Amino acid sequence: MSRPAETVGALTLLAGLLGTLGCYGTPEAGNPLDGLTGDQRDRFKKGRVVFNQDFTPKTGLGPLFNGTGCASCHTEPVPGGGGSFTQVNASVLHPDGFCDPLADRGGPVFQLSVTPALKAALGIDAEPIPPEAARGKRTTPDVFGFGLLDAVPESTILALADPDDADGDGISGRVNRFFDGRVGRFGRKALTPRLAEFTEGAFHFEQGVTVPNFIGEGTVGGQPIPPGVDPLPEPEVSAVLVALTDAYVRTLAPAKPKDLDGTAKRGQQVFSAIGCAKCHAPSLRTGDHPIQALANRQFPAYTDLLLHDMGPELADICQGLVATPSEFRTEPLMALHLARRYLHDGRASSIDQAVQMHGGEAARSRDGFRALSESDRKALLKFLSAL
Repeated sequence: MSRPAETVGALTLLAGLLGTLGCYGTPEAGNPLDGLTGDQRDRFKKGRVVFNQDFTPKTGLGPLFNGTGCASCHTEPVPGGGGSFTQVNASVLHPDGFCDPLADRGGPVFQLSVTPALKAALGIDAEPIPPEAARGKRTTPDVFGFGLLDAVPESTILALADPDDADGDGISGRVNRFFDGRVGRFGRKALTPRLAEFTEGAFHFEQGVTVPNFIGEGTVGGQPIPPGVDPLPEPEVSAVLVALTDAYVRTLAPAKPKDLDGTAKRGQQVFSAIGCAKCHAPSLRTGDHPIQALANRQFPAYTDLLLHDMGPELADICQGLVATPSEFRTEPLMALHLARRYLHDGRASSIDQAVQMHGGEAARSRDGFRALSESDRKALLKFLSAL
């Protein structure tokens, strides 16, 4: 199929599918940002169709993959939310400090499913991980409000950083750097600099679908994919559909928090008093932006987008030019009330348990949490459960 014909065909498919969107209703979570133009809302709706599409081997899935579509992982409670799937990343930290993402051996994301054709050719059920590699499990994050995070100026992130703990508060947030040196902000270790890269990369790394900026099928543990396993021409998803998916994720509104009663408002004060707000910055402000709904807007991010050392108990892999195994980006809490698993790998089953597992730079706040009276602790947890 020629590229123009592919694009026209894809848009015809979109037009036919748009009528099915009503089955999702108008949930509290999953709506577009207020203030979008008519054209921007139209692109949001079309992008939502692509986000909800399930791929098959005949339409580009695999041969290695984690999910059959964006919404197959980002599904709770609505498309764009988190999910139960746990991804596996791996890397090797060399003695000289170089963090090897194992790109020549299938990394950094190692897919856990294969198409029938690849299984028949190699007899495997998942991509092999080098035995010497450290592994890190990652739960599926929600992507509500990610366009706002992307619109925060880089200068803001840099200004929040305190790598040498100059103020002596025991907290030394650092920016992570992508492999080309750019400031990262997306991912559990803030590796990816921009939302467009985060979204497009998911097609390739999670679904095994080729896109314009990830044109190759990759390898199986560093070995070429056997001939005939995936014969579709590249890219399997056009730039038009990638751009629509980006428009959907970019203009997906933050999940609406619950109303705060008197107890929760007291918990909000406790949150700041024990130091949680030093990393989970309650608000950030976006800069100028071509989408007016994203421009110069204060929003409740509850993150500084920086790396913090969380202690040896949570450590897993290095990533990027900066992040050590024990460093993680401050998790945004914009949709915390919708979460069912907590921390980067889902090991905590409650907010209380997640706080108790904080270490490193967060140890002082964790200890402050443990020292709270029962009423103050319940107030704090009620506040967090409302975010």
